[in-house]
Amino acid sequence: MHHIALSDVNIVLVEPSDTQRKIIIKQLAAANVLKVEATGSVKQAIDTISKHGADLVVSAMYFEDGTGLDIIKNIKNNETHAATPFMLVSSENRTEKLEEFKQAGVAAILPKPFSPDSLSKALNTSLDLINTDELELDLFDIQDVRVLLVDDSKLARNHIRRVLKGLGLEKILEAENGAEALTLLKDNTFDLVVTDYNMPEMDGRELSEFIRFNPETAHIPIIMVTSESTSSLHMANIHQTGVNALCDKPFEVNEVRKMLASLLGQD
Repeated sequence: MHHIALSDVNIVLVEPSDTQRKIIIKQLAAANVLKVEATGSVKQAIDTISKHGADLVVSAMYFEDGTGLDIIKNIKNNETHAATPFMLVSSENRTEKLEEFKQAGVAAILPKPFSPDSLSKALNTSLDLINTDELELDLFDIQDVRVLLVDDSKLARNHIRRVLKGLGLEKILEAENGAEALTLLKDNTFDLVVTDYNMPEMDGRELSEFIRFNPETAHIPIIMVTSESTSSLHMANIHQTGVNALCDKPFEVNEVRKMLASLLGQD
């Protein structure tokens, strides 16, 4: 188990405005985050992270030389730094812009302007990805739970797998679409399915229906991950397919821990 306090966290802050940088550094200090290296561009951020690493990257969305998406993709596609949590701080509220970050495995999204409370909540959510505690189950070892993870985005799969591994889940098979998932379900036994909702070809809802209607797999708990802050109608629609739990992207450790405890903890 690896535990790190906020005061020990090394943060790389990426913010183009000098004034905003000072304000955020001051707010971080008030939240007891003292080790902050400030950068102002995509290039500087990527250089700093590749030279010194970071425990957490806190970044704005738009820069003269690119966007925060360039930074998060660079981190997630680099084996050394792939596990580094990325927190977006932005006043951007267009769904499709935020959607790209959710798909890329952002740890937390903090809207600007933010209160000290929402800052520390986002910091703690991001830290949960580093500070992992294995989930204790009454009936069996979490390491023995066999998981099928289905998402068409490799970055999103990597992020979800990292959260699950942090909770102690070791046996994870991945599928990048519903058809591949069905093949895996036919040839393997699983204790849990974690699937994205939006996927081409066969979406998470159709996959869940297949799992529910097939007597061999009908009992497997399904967690549906959706990045849509969706209408209740849409949600009711998903629930009818027999999904056991709905989880938002960003996929948060504590939320998932609670879900798994209730889904896997029963006789």
